[in-house]
Formats: sequence, C-alpha cells, structure tokens
Amino acid sequence: MQTRLVTATALAATLAATLASLPAQAATPVRPSAAEHGWVTSTLRHMSLEQKVGQLFATYVYGGDATDPSAADRTANLAAFGVETPAEVIERYHLGGVCYFSWSHNLDGPRQIATLSNGLQRAARGDGAKGRVPLLISTDQEQGAVVRMPSPAAQFPGSMALGAGRSPRAARTAAEVTGRELRAVGIQQPYAPIADVNVNPGNPVIGVRSFGADPTLVADLTAAQVTGFQDRAGVTAVAKHFPGHGDTATDSHTGLPVINHSRAEWDRIDAPPFKRAIRAGVDTIMTAHIVVPALDPSGDPATLSPTILTGVLRGELGFRGVIVTDALNMAGVRAKYGDDRVPVLALKAGADQLLMPPNLALARDAVLRAVDAGELTERRIDESVRRILGVKYRQGLARSPLVDVEKAVRTVGASEHLAAVAQVTDPTLTAVRNDAGVLPLPRADRSVLITGWDSAAFAPVATVAAGFTTRGARVTARPATLPSDATITATASQAAEHDLTVVLVNKAWDTAVTDPRATQQRLVAALLGTGKPVVVVAVRDPYDIAYLPGVTTYLATYSYTRAAMDALVRALHGELSPSGRLPVTIPTAEGAGSVLYPYGHGLSW
Repeated sequence: MQTRLVTATALAATLAATLASLPAQAATPVRPSAAEHGWVTSTLRHMSLEQKVGQLFATYVYGGDATDPSAADRTANLAAFGVETPAEVIERYHLGGVCYFSWSHNLDGPRQIATLSNGLQRAARGDGAKGRVPLLISTDQEQGAVVRMPSPAAQFPGSMALGAGRSPRAARTAAEVTGRELRAVGIQQPYAPIADVNVNPGNPVIGVRSFGADPTLVADLTAAQVTGFQDRAGVTAVAKHFPGHGDTATDSHTGLPVINHSRAEWDRIDAPPFKRAIRAGVDTIMTAHIVVPALDPSGDPATLSPTILTGVLRGELGFRGVIVTDALNMAGVRAKYGDDRVPVLALKAGADQLLMPPNLALARDAVLRAVDAGELTERRIDESVRRILGVKYRQGLARSPLVDVEKAVRTVGASEHLAAVAQVTDPTLTAVRNDAGVLPLPRADRSVLITGWDSAAFAPVATVAAGFTTRGARVTARPATLPSDATITATASQAAEHDLTVVLVNKAWDTAVTDPRATQQRLVAALLGTGKPVVVVAVRDPYDIAYLPGVTTYLATYSYTRAAMDALVRALHGELSPSGRLPVTIPTAEGAGSVLYPYGHGLSW
C-alpha cells in the first residue's frame, strides 16, 4: 500500500475509563500549610545533629527483607555499612532515604516490596521516639530503557516513545499509573521524569531516556509527567538532570562530561523543561555531574557548583524544593575531589539530599566534621532537613508510613493499568522507511525468521515470533544479540531459506570497543545480502538506520516492552496504522549537520 507522512497526532483510543475515574490527589501546595510547618518545626527541634545529617543521605541496602535478608545480603551489608540487615543500616546512620535496585535484591514482587518497605519504615520510626522520622523510599522507574519494578508492574514505553506520540495526556497517564503502583508498594519518589533535551545523537547515557530534541516538546511532556506523578498519583516527581545532560558525548557514570552550550543556547535548549517542571510544582530536582562553563567557568561539576545550584536553580529559576544529587559513586562527581569532600561541597553548593555516596560512613562523618569545624553551619543543615521533612509530610508519611500489602498486590499490574499501557504505547510506533512497499504484510502462510537483539527480561524476539505465529506464519525465532561472525553466517543462511526476516537492533550505531554493537551492522548487511525482504526494527535509539546502508524497511519502537512488540506486530500486518513521529533528527553517519530524516518524520499506511 502507498505510504504517507503523518501530519497530526492521534491516540489510538480514549484512555481506559476506569483509570480516568480514579480520584486525583491534591496538588502540592506552593507554600507549606500550617500543619506541615508545625510538624516539620517540631520534628526538627527534637532531632540531634547526627539525626539531621542522616536525613540528608539516601542509599541502597542489600536484601529483600528488612530484618531477615539472605546470608549473601548480610555479608554485603556488613562490607558496605558495618551491619548485617537493612534495618540496622537505617538505625545506625539515621537514614533519610533508601533507593531500591534489583542488584541489591530489593525488588522481587509486589508483596515482597511492600513488606520490605513496611519493615524499613518501622526501623526508621523505631519506637516512635522524638526525632525518629519515616523514610523517603525511591527507585529509578523511568520506564522504557530504565525500569526497576518487575512484572506484573505496568511497563510503559520510555520517554522518547512518548515524545514520538506527542501526547501530554498519554505522558501524564504513564506517570500516573506508574506512580500509583510505586506508591502502593511503599515507594514515594520515582527518579523521573527526564527533563534533558537529547540534541546529541551520540549521547551514551541519555538517548531514549529523553522525550526528544525539541525543548518545547520536552517541556510539555515533563510538565505533564510532574502532574501525573504528583497531583494524580501522589508521589514525588524528580526532574533530572539539572542543568541538562542532553548534549554530552561522555557518560557521567564513567567520566566528567563538558557541555559547551553558550548561555543563550542553555536558555533556549536546556532550561525550558526545568522551568516548566518548576511551574508545575515539581518537588525535587536532581543534579547532573557535568561541567557547563557558560554557567560556571570553575570546572566543577554542577552537583558541586554554588553558582549553578544556588545561583541559577534557586536564584534565577526560583526553585524552592529539594535538590537531590545524582549518585555520588559516579565518576563524574569524583573526578576533582575526594569522597570525603564531595558531600560537603554538594551541601555548600545548595544540594539537600545526598544520593549513594561510595562510602556512607566516610561521607556522614565528613559532614559532621565540617559542621564541627564551622565549614558548614547547623543552620545550613536545618535548611535541607526542613525541605526533606516537608516532602515527607506531603507524602502523608508523618501520619502513616505503612502500606496495605494486600492492596499493593491488587494494585500492581491491575487490568486497567495494563489497558492503559497498550493505549499509550500504540501511537508511539514510528515507521521511518518503507521504500520497497513491503509493509503492511498480509496474513499469509509464509516462512518468517525473527532474529536480532534480545532481552532475557522482556524476550522481544519471542514476543514478535508469537505474534507472527498467531497470524498464520511459519516462524523461526533465532536471537542474535551481539552476534559472532559464525552466528552472523548461520543466521544469514537461515534467512535465505525464509520468505521474510524481521531483525531487531539496539544501539547499532554504538561501535565503542567496550560495546561492539557494530556486530549488529554486519548482521543486517548479511541478511540484506540474501536478497530476501528484511524488516529492520530499532528497539531503542532511532539513529541506527544511519549505520545500516541498504535498509529499505525500517521502524522505531524506542523500547522493547511486550506492549511495544505487540504494537509492532500489529503495525507490520496493517492492523495498526503507525502514527508516531520522530522526536529527534536522525543525522547521517557522517554527521556534520547532514540530515537523513528530519524531526517530525513518520509514515503511515
């Protein structure tokens, strides 16, 4: 069938009526209520300096149970914190927050997570003595490429997919459902949304985690997600990474990126999403471990820059909420200063919450010594603790920090949530190229090879294969994530014996020695060499097509969730008309300003 450019945003269907009927939480107040002020002031008055400093730190703990972790997790806690159980970590350090990860064995399922959260909150509150306050529990639930909550949690597409869909309503819904499920298991602080504007196709750390390359689009969807998280789901949104991580060629996990935007470019590109988030009432903003000379010529990363955090974020942009650092165990913030100086300098710069220092005891003691020496005042500590306590009060943690475990089991993965996932996902699929007119495919008794990049958690190859099978095809599924030369040869040989091949690629543009994804480029070239029709699907970055010469049929899903793969199969068969539009520009492989596909491009049938 003839393809045509998509010229308007279209959602496939009205979002689930059951979701719309759910009650919205009250919006975050601009100024503290009298009740909040009273609780915060009273609580602060009864806290020792050690308790106040503990409130500034949020970190991981090992184990799926607060008081009875596995033997391996006990050993890991002992090595990292000097005590064996998560509850003891909280009690020893008076922690203000805990961040959940799969690798620290915190996230198994709704019942376990909710039970863990309750156990940690009981440890934080202790016997209810004055100065003992509940935790703010967090996790990186961005959706798409960064997901922490396991099945059966609702798995939405990530930010760039939402950018392709162009719908603030869909972005708000994704945040609302995500927030409701997190809150049900006792997590109050998702580290989302991403407010970075990804204008660098070679960005190794942001990419599809961004809504796109247009500041207005990113600002609109960032504000929508702040509303979804805070006003509708009642969790604390975290806009990140200030002052904007979208034009880096270095991963701040492994190095210190420098962004050479002029002040005018920063005002035009990077600032708008954060300004909109602040206008929407965002409670928390996360810092970036990046150097922006136009904002601060000192060479210090933004996390440690008073000019950027206090001068720009608080002074110019007027942000009055909590500033949380990105993880302090990342190389970007450790490049210039020792681990004992970083937390002190972050507080002096204006940060409130210190996330995941590489050595918690060292960091805590460094802050205490800085107060004792007069480098930091207790009044400065109080300012940050007040902001953190205010968030906890607005989360309802002062009244009741515990969650209903059985309700959590019913809420996570509820049918109306899964329906919303499909309805949000469908309009994000983007058809980029269909030169040979291969698509849409008729239902037919044909032989099809499904191959390419795969994920153990989401199994996209198997999901696509199952979709073709139900539509009458004879299917061979052959995952080939980062294929060897022998695998490439064998896969191409199989493709020559099939009527059609569908190959999934993931960051095929990235040819770094440590991540040799150029093997995907060779796989696609070998498949094209068979002379049989080949459909290439980018399941992460849409930029891959620039590095795959000869491809004539190409789609971008931006994520590899089951809902994204289901939408792909339906689109390939003409049951779903692709309506997503590129939220970024795809340059040629040579770069230098040469455009292969422009922002806004998309095909339909």
